[in-house]
This record gives sequence, structure tokens and C-alpha cells, in this order.
Amino acid sequence: MSAAAALLLSVGGATAAFAADPSPNQSAAAAQLCTDLNQLRSDATALSGLSPASATKDQVKSAYNDVKDGWDAVSKSTAAWNAAQKDAVKSAADGLKKTWDDLPGNTTGAEAATKLKPQAQMLDTAVKSARTGLKCPG
Repeated sequence: MSAAAALLLSVGGATAAFAADPSPNQSAAAAQLCTDLNQLRSDATALSGLSPASATKDQVKSAYNDVKDGWDAVSKSTAAWNAAQKDAVKSAADGLKKTWDDLPGNTTGAEAATKLKPQAQMLDTAVKSARTGLKCPG
């Protein structure tokens, strides 16, 4: 499934998933997921905002690790989350991970920032859509 198709399927789907969840903690689960999505989006924005002209490889690695940790937190708080919504964010996070993993060891910060930027932007878009579907505040 293309990322665009996954994003289209995901719009609004998470609200129904939470509405169908009989758990008394559904609003707490939604709030935690929103918090985790906010952090993931912030981390993805920071990664995509690194300047290829001045980013060091350590800065890119640190920003990438923040995104990876953010995705781990999101994936742990998605028990009641709509599968299509999760798949859209997972697909974008996986694309970013693959791009990172495919970077040669001698990649400069500028090269890494340039190659990771489109993937980080796709992740940002997927997270934005998930947040809209969940009606996250802010």
C-alpha cells in the first residue's frame, strides 16, 4: 500500500477505534497516544530541519535516535488505535529507518541530512494525520 493510500485510509479512523473500545481508560489511552505522537512529530521536525550545510553526522544520528525512540513510544501506546492509522505512521517510520540503515559508514552529516529529510517529512505528515484522526489537542 502506498503511503498516500495509507494516509487516506487513516483519516478519521482512530476516533472510531477509540469509540468502539469498551475500556474505561480509552480517553487516557488517547491522551497518552496524543502525547507520544506530539513528541514523535517534534522529533521528526527536528530531524527534517537539520541543515545539510552545517549538520554533523553526530547531530543527525542523535536526531534520528530521537525519532526512533519516539516511534517506540508511539508503538507501545497504540493498543486501541486503528490499524490503518498505525500502519501509516509505521510505514513512514520504517522508511526513515531503512534510509538511515542504508547510509554508508562514511556518510557526511550533510549527505545524511539530505537523504533523511524526505523520509522525516513523510513521517511528519503521517503523524499529523494520526493526530487529526485522534483529535489530539494542540
